[in-house]
Amino acid sequence: MKIERFVCNMFQENCYVVSDDTKECIVIDCGAFFNEEKEAITRYISDNRLTPKHLLCTHGHVDHNFGNKFISDKFGLRPEICKADEPLMQKLPEQAKAFTGVACCNDMPSPAAYLSESDTITFGNHSLRVIHTPGHSPGSIFFYCEKEKTAFSGDTLFQMSVGRTDLALGDYNALMTCLQRIAKELPDDTVILPGHGPHTTMAQEKAYNPYLRM
Repeated sequence: MKIERFVCNMFQENCYVVSDDTKECIVIDCGAFFNEEKEAITRYISDNRLTPKHLLCTHGHVDHNFGNKFISDKFGLRPEICKADEPLMQKLPEQAKAFTGVACCNDMPSPAAYLSESDTITFGNHSLRVIHTPGHSPGSIFFYCEKEKTAFSGDTLFQMSVGRTDLALGDYNALMTCLQRIAKELPDDTVILPGHGPHTTMAQEKAYNPYLRM
């Protein structure tokens, strides 16, 4: 499995294009806002002759969804997200205005599918399992590839930190419960690819992240 990270928009959000030797790929959390970000993602997919199969969203905050219309227009894909974050997806224009002062996101594509705990996303020779991790938002989810021991954590878990819960619909207690579950369920050598910042591992977070040592 090949993973390419694109750091996008004014929030330095991580968008991932994930592919394998079949040339099928998925796009996770397309936060592409500026034209150069959209061009870089398009160029990477074209240069590597990839075929995008899914546009996956770890949650419904606008910094992770700025690029949904771009992906829809360019590749014919619509976002797949947990049903619990539908209210956030419906308010992407309001989020954009509140957080950036920019009027945008008024013509975003509607979700193609709603994901639930233990759903499986397949592409090429790989599959990702959905793990529901509410707290940062009601519908926050991990995408976990057991075969590659890799998890895309969105804004639930960062290197040495966790997602904020003071935004609308956030729930600190739910987040703490999910983190304890993740710490028990995922092997220590699982690579964590978060929605912002550098990658980490479950072993590192269990040893040093104060929120997982509580």
